[in-house]
Amino acid sequence: MKKRVLYIEDSEQNMYLIRYILEAAGYEILQAKEGETGLKIAKSELPDMILLDIQLPVMDGYEVAKRLRKIPETMKIPVVALSSYAMVGDREKALAAGCTGYIDKPINPEKFVKQIEQYLEKKQEGV
Repeated sequence: MKKRVLYIEDSEQNMYLIRYILEAAGYEILQAKEGETGLKIAKSELPDMILLDIQLPVMDGYEVAKRLRKIPETMKIPVVALSSYAMVGDREKALAAGCTGYIDKPINPEKFVKQIEQYLEKKQEGV
C-alpha cells in the first residue's frame, strides 16, 4: 500500500514540485492550501506523514503543528516543517511547536525523497 503524505502548502508551484517528486517515488499525496483544511484532512485521513509550510495564510504552520499535537488521532504522525524561513532559531521554533523535523526550501530534489523516508522510518520505529 502506498504511503500517504499530507502537504499543507498555499503555493501552487511548491505543491506541484513536491507532488511530482513524491508521486514519482510512489507516494500518494493529499493536499491542503491552508491550516484549518489541513487539520480536518489530517484527522479524517490519518496520513503517514504531514509536510507543513510555515508561511500559511490565516493560521501559520507553527499553530497548525501545535493543534496537530493536541488531536489524539494525529499526535503521533510525523510532521515535517518545509520552509523557506532560514533565520537562526527557525528550526528550533518549528520543533518547539511540535514538528518532528525541518527541511529547508528550496529543497534538493535528489535528496528529498531520502529525507522523507528517514522520517517515515522513525515513525515505524516508534521514535
